[in-house]
Amino acid sequence: MLSHNHISQSLLESQPFEDIKQYPISLDSLTCCQRGIIKESIIDIDNKFNKVFPSFDSLNVKFSPGSYPIDIFPSCFSFHSYIKQKENNLENHTNQLNDIATSSSLNYSHTLVISDAGIKNNIAMSIFHIHIYNRPIVKIVHHATNVTTTKVELFAIRCGINQAVNLLGILKIIIITDSIYAARSIFDSSIHLFQVHSAAISKELRKFFLTNNNNSIKFWECPSCCN
Repeated sequence: MLSHNHISQSLLESQPFEDIKQYPISLDSLTCCQRGIIKESIIDIDNKFNKVFPSFDSLNVKFSPGSYPIDIFPSCFSFHSYIKQKENNLENHTNQLNDIATSSSLNYSHTLVISDAGIKNNIAMSIFHIHIYNRPIVKIVHHATNVTTTKVELFAIRCGINQAVNLLGILKIIIITDSIYAARSIFDSSIHLFQVHSAAISKELRKFFLTNNNNSIKFWECPSCCN
């Protein structure tokens, strides 16, 4: 979508115009360290230049007002955040998390998804565990570079949900994460940087909610100080 003389064009490898010569600061000529400094925005433009992916199509009817998951499945999901300002709230919240973990471990129709992510030395790691009836079912670890913390947190949540919704007999999914703000972006209908992940998660949740009217998903925040 960039004009041929846009300054960002000089950075891109995948030049759509054959008559444009290699620019000295194009991605082709940069070192790994230099590419890391640029981060994902330019890299994404290069990788996805002039492409429309089915995972997010802004003109799709599913992304129009009245068709968002928050519009058609408002009672199927909820968020439970930790409010730091309230007195004794950490202890109360921790007790609630313990109760949730205990109750879910006694019910075959509940699954507990614990996700976490972080970045160290420019290497992002996302990890999630899935438990059913107090038994570990799935543990997956992913590594990536040149991504933001929010993106890797949301990716971990996405992977966990993708696995959980395909488990047989599950009526309730409980997501425990220290990035409740990333989880909220799943249902954010405004324009934001993580719509590819949001759209992919939304697609899975639609199928999950439509399968059974009793199906639900709950997001619980686990503050880092509780880990």
